[in-house]
Amino acid sequence: MKLRAYLLMLFVVLVWGTTFVVIKNALQDATPLAFNLTRMTVAFLVLAVAYHRHWREINRHQLLWGAVVGLCLAAGYQFQTAGLAQTTPAKSAFITGLVVVLVPLFSVVKAVRPPGVRRPRWNAYLGALLAFGGIVLLTVPAAGGMGLPDFARVGVGDLLTFGCSVGFAFHCLALGHASPRIGFQPLALLQVGFCALFLGLSTPLLEHPQVHWTMRLGFAIAVVALLGTAAAFSIQSWAQSILPPTHTALILTLEPVFAWLTSFAMGERMGLRPASGAVLILLGIALTELMPQPHPPTAHEA
Repeated sequence: MKLRAYLLMLFVVLVWGTTFVVIKNALQDATPLAFNLTRMTVAFLVLAVAYHRHWREINRHQLLWGAVVGLCLAAGYQFQTAGLAQTTPAKSAFITGLVVVLVPLFSVVKAVRPPGVRRPRWNAYLGALLAFGGIVLLTVPAAGGMGLPDFARVGVGDLLTFGCSVGFAFHCLALGHASPRIGFQPLALLQVGFCALFLGLSTPLLEHPQVHWTMRLGFAIAVVALLGTAAAFSIQSWAQSILPPTHTALILTLEPVFAWLTSFAMGERMGLRPASGAVLILLGIALTELMPQPHPPTAHEA
């Protein structure tokens, strides 16, 4: 049983890592926020059918928590996909991975910290320092010959993607508050449903949505909606009930690695400076997860 859980979690993380490239290509056929709305609507319809027996369990209290979690999830996706349209898949994956170090930092605030979660320890602060140093190397070009960062040249896509890591960090914390109070199936239905609702409300206000249906776009929607969202939520929840939290968290750190390998296979190359930053980010994430907090990792796929 444990071996199956390990293999399925590796499969989920592999799917999440490869979807950065898949979505980047699909954005040639759809505007970023319109793509998000389509994928989450399809994912919600699939979950609504798969968990149809659990609709009767939903009450007002669960609706409120579902709305909070769904809002954070929608914010993360909007920032991530909008940023991905203006940066590379590998950069997007490594910046998104910052969620692992942001969650412990935000947990300093007692009101934000989920029940049972302790204040961050020394490794969380050191991991954050390494990760943010890596972000500077990854996203900020050098100024002149001295190698100092030129913050005036930071890409808009990288800034938007950092916003997504903040959104997903709050999604993780919101899940920490909601999951002990709500069963997994109603919570999955509500958070994806409210996410689709918030995406539907915000998309027309933030862009002029356009979708040009192609095989490439249809394939991307199928992968991210069915595998990367509906199936991934279910597999992750089941696997986390079997595997130790430390093992699950360390498996999740492989997501940016798979994204970089996919990008490399598709022709994307990193210079020495951004590659060094990517390594520092991975070290920061790994150091943070050496002594992880007992919070549920967020589903922060592309």
